[in-house]
Amino acid sequence: MKKLNELVRLVSGTPQFRITEAFDEKTPVFTYYSQTDLTDDLVGVTSNDVHNKQVRTNDKVNTLCQGDVVFSLITGIATMIRKEHQGYLYTQNYVKLLPGKNIDSKFLVYLINENKTIKKQFMLGLQGSQVLKYTLKQLKELEIPKIPSIDKQKIIGQVYFSQLRLQTLRNRAAELETKIRLSKLEEAMKR
Repeated sequence: MKKLNELVRLVSGTPQFRITEAFDEKTPVFTYYSQTDLTDDLVGVTSNDVHNKQVRTNDKVNTLCQGDVVFSLITGIATMIRKEHQGYLYTQNYVKLLPGKNIDSKFLVYLINENKTIKKQFMLGLQGSQVLKYTLKQLKELEIPKIPSIDKQKIIGQVYFSQLRLQTLRNRAAELETKIRLSKLEEAMKR
């Protein structure tokens, strides 16, 4: 069995407390990547009313690119960055996973989020700790089960992301239908 750090290179996010804020208007502005952004990237939709924090700094900070795989040390969920979040700054709460040539990015997300062996390893690592937070060491040490050929990985990863998107769209449709029905009932009460 291989460990995750044999298949991917891990890059921690920029520690937020180390970022020196600048107030000069010529200084670049960075938008912080958030938990909502991560969920949106995973299910392929965009949430309304998201107001991400921003910072102006001349510091060298770690940013995201479309197609990057990111893991949240807070929720233990991985995703793949969409175009909407290109250039966002990621903090120490996230780790970027740069897959080698033997592992497909979308498959890697599927593996981390859904594989029972990996979930069990995470749960064992969290037992007894007061704050439920995953660690970089824990991530590096994950034992990865035997993985299929790259062609199979690509199919599995694509189906996984398509299924999550479909599920989310169905849920949104159901919520809208409920709102419409409730407003019709409200109107019927007034007549």
